[in-house]
This record gives sequence, C-alpha cells and structure tokens, in this order.
Amino acid sequence: MKKRILLGITSGIAIYKILDLCSRLVKENYELEIIMTENATKMVSPLVFETIGRCKVHTDMFHKGHHGEVEHIELGKRADIFVIAPTTVNTLAKIANGIGDNLLTSTVLAYDKPIVLALSANTNMMENPATLSNIKVLEERGFQFIEPKTGLLACNTIGRGRLAEPFEIFERIEDYFETKDLKGKKILVTAGPTKEDIDPVRFITNRSSGKMGFAIAKNAYQRGAEVVLIYGNTSLEPPIGPEAIKISNNEQLKSEIEERFDSIDCLIMAAAPCDFRVENYSIDKIKTKDKLILNLIENEDILKYFGKRKTNQKIIGFAAETFDLLENAKKKLISKNCDYIVANDVSSEKSGFDVDDNKVSIICKDNIYDLPLLPKKEVAKKVLDLLL
Repeated sequence: MKKRILLGITSGIAIYKILDLCSRLVKENYELEIIMTENATKMVSPLVFETIGRCKVHTDMFHKGHHGEVEHIELGKRADIFVIAPTTVNTLAKIANGIGDNLLTSTVLAYDKPIVLALSANTNMMENPATLSNIKVLEERGFQFIEPKTGLLACNTIGRGRLAEPFEIFERIEDYFETKDLKGKKILVTAGPTKEDIDPVRFITNRSSGKMGFAIAKNAYQRGAEVVLIYGNTSLEPPIGPEAIKISNNEQLKSEIEERFDSIDCLIMAAAPCDFRVENYSIDKIKTKDKLILNLIENEDILKYFGKRKTNQKIIGFAAETFDLLENAKKKLISKNCDYIVANDVSSEKSGFDVDDNKVSIICKDNIYDLPLLPKKEVAKKVLDLLL
C-alpha cells in the first residue's frame, strides 16, 4: 500500500527546491497531495507541482469547483504524514497561535498526526525572539522540525535560514515510515576503503565505494538504533543522522572502534581495510624511476582482533571474493570469530564495488541464506534483520 504524504508549500524563496523533493517522492512510489498558499502560487504555478508530483494541488478553501467534501478535514484524514516545506515564519506564527485563515493552516488545526516543518527565512527573521518563541511552543506540542542550514541566502547574506536540501527532507520522511525495531541498540558500522601512504603524494587503497556500509548505517538509524559510522576514503556524503567519523588508515580505524567497542551491541564491519602497507614510508616524494619496487608488509587483521575481543557483542563481517565464494567466507566466519559473514562475488559487474546493487549470501554457523540481486539499501535491511 502506498504511503500518503500531505505536502504544504508556503511562499519561501526556496520553493523551487520542493520540485526536486516531489520528484524524489514520486520515484519512490509515495502518493502526494499538495496544499499551496495563495502567495506560493505566485512564485511557482500549481500546474508545475501537479505535473511533477502527479497529484492534485489544493489552493483555496473557497474555490469555484465542487465542494463535495470538507477539504481541510478530509485532506488530513488521507495523509500518513504532513510536511510543510518551506515553512515561512509567517505561517509558523499562524500555526503557533492557532490561526486557520487559509486552507493550509486550517488543515493543520484539523490534523491529528505528526506534522514536520522545514523552516526557511532570512537570518534576522529566523532569530527574531517571536520566531524563536513560536518554535519552542510548537516543539512542546510535538511538532517536528527540519532545521534550516547556514549558507548564502536569497538576500545575498550568509547566515542561518537556508532551507534544508531536498534529499535531507526526503530522508526525514523515509525515517518516519521505518519501524523502530532496533530502538535501544547501539550499532557501530564501518564503511569504505582505508588507505596506506607510500609517500606524501601516493598511497595504496582498494575499490570499495562505501555504499554498502552507508546504506546499513542509514537504515539502522531509521530503525531507531544509536549508530556510529566510521568511514574511510570515499567520495560519498555520509547519511544524515548517525554520528559520522572519517578516518584514513587502518590504525585510525582500529583506534576508533576500540574506543567504542565495549559499549556497543553490534559491530558491522562493511569497511574494506587495506591488507598491506609499505614497509618503509618515504617522507619525501619518491622521484619517478624506470622501476619502483615496494616492499609490502601485512596489516593487522582488524576484524579478527575484535572477533577475539568480543564478549556479548554481535559481529557481522563482509567477505569480498572473486572465486570460491562460500568456501572462503566460511573460513573467514570461523577464523575471525564472527556471528555472520556477508559474502559477495565482486568479480560481477552487476554487484559489488561502486554499484547500487549487491548479490550476497549471509553465512552463519549452521545456515547459508542466499539473497537475489537487490539494491544495497534492501541488502542493508536484510543484514540488520539478523539483529532481531
């Protein structure tokens, strides 16, 4: 069954960002209904939102069409969540004071489920004592806020008041719909590759993108867990919500895990630490030669180290293989004292490194669960289900 979003749109200058939000929601199969204030329709035509959102846009309580239903009541009844973005300080003030002088604010008064307000305004307006008081009042009433960012504003000043980006608002909506079945769990997730320096310019690394680990951290947070994400040398932006710690090499990765290991319920080791480092690091850039021979020495096995150290923690490791997938993964399960190993064949172009899908087998002491090719966010859910 489709999830229904009631989207309120007011006349903030950042209204153009909401077209992107609508597109994201439609692509993920959410069902939209939209309410625009009169001033919002002067900035972007309702027709544009109807086209992008593939839905009806409501603009006026006293329109000329058929009044077969009381719209400000029925719109709320159909919605699973009500999001107002952008929320101007004027609309914020009306809501805080119980004013229902248009279709949007009247619907707010009639709505009895969560309402999320994505604020957007000039810095001085945002920090005005009246605005701050209105925010406090609504927080006490259970309204949820998507905080504005600091950046360049439409008034050509830099300050707090910039509307959150569409992907951030989208993620908050997705967070809401996830069952909070991991609430109370403390989960540490590692992601992405580490690197080991050769000289001040060059380093050794691997092809891991971090996408799998990021997907796990995001879904764990959405499901109510307290999540720390430790990630390496990746171009991805970490997901919103989890505490995110960027590291460079294996030593830093081990240190950050060590600091938290005794207090966590689960370590999910989706990172790809470098297996080797150079024996002799050069403090100066190595000049180009006909031949360059690097002596490599083996790094400490971080997963094995924490496998031996664990007491009540669950440890889920990953095995990226190019041959004898199950045999190698089973050996890894035993030698590194893991509860589960998630094994995938990275020689396939359709799954593995730097793509959005993965085909894995989840291995434990007594069973093997073979999953079909799935988006990594779906694989993340399956991995986290192991904790239930």
